Amino acid sequence: MILVAFPEMMPLARDLAPALGADLGADPSALDWHHFPDGESLVTLPGDLDGADVALLASLRDPDHLALPLRFAAATARELGARRVGLIAPYLGYMRQDRRFKPGQAVTAPLFAQFLGESFDWLVTVDPHLHRIARLGDVFAMPAVRAVSAPVLADWIRTHVPDAVLLGPDSESQQWVAEVARLAGRPHEVLRKIRSGDRNVDVSVPHGATLRAGTPVILDDIASSGGTMARAVERLLDAGTAAPVCLVIHAVFADGAQESILAAGAARIISTDTIPHPSNAIKVAGLLAEATRPFFSGPSGP
Repeated sequence: MILVAFPEMMPLARDLAPALGADLGADPSALDWHHFPDGESLVTLPGDLDGADVALLASLRDPDHLALPLRFAAATARELGARRVGLIAPYLGYMRQDRRFKPGQAVTAPLFAQFLGESFDWLVTVDPHLHRIARLGDVFAMPAVRAVSAPVLADWIRTHVPDAVLLGPDSESQQWVAEVARLAGRPHEVLRKIRSGDRNVDVSVPHGATLRAGTPVILDDIASSGGTMARAVERLLDAGTAAPVCLVIHAVFADGAQESILAAGAARIISTDTIPHPSNAIKVAGLLAEATRPFFSGPSGP
């Protein structure tokens, strides 16, 4: 197996290669990505790929920017003789647009899945945003595996916030926040979110002594504008809680989002390393390795 990472993903690639195991021979290499003055780019793959299983590692925080280079890289790997080409995308973009909210809008989740499926033989990702999609197989024709982050989130909480009270940002988060709480052995509550636009959101906080009995930990799968987390922090502080810890799986963080959450009074912001960001404190290499290994379990994979 040859693991080829887009440049910003090399730190994760160095963790992922040994986690995959020496028997797979996953020696990580960086894809060379050159940008021309006119906005076009050139990708160059490393080494001899003839007959190899190739896994490209790219986090799709900015999928419009990465889409063509990904396609070029996968096609080039095949031209150079790769037997199969898979995609390890710790963060998978475009999964939130899963229905037509207004007439004429594109439903991009299945369209992006089709786009990737035209280039890759398989996909591994970490906890994609699937609110109205039951499973990845509903939108991907190729084998697609979800690596579940709940165990590593729970481990971090047990170690760093032993008195945590876990809080989901909305009713849609109930199931997975409850699972993290169960694994961490801590209580949980769910906030009520009222959204009136991309950045306009309000949050209501449940009443009761549970919230004030420990440190609130707000869990969310994606933090983009940061509006939900910032407002939740404000409402919790208004209710007399300790300064909350904000824990996110995917640190998308649009410009100013992290600053607005901290300015609202959060004690700190913690994220996994699915997207490179200064808040990264939880590693997902082990989860990705476990989800990826079956694709290399035999001469032809699963």
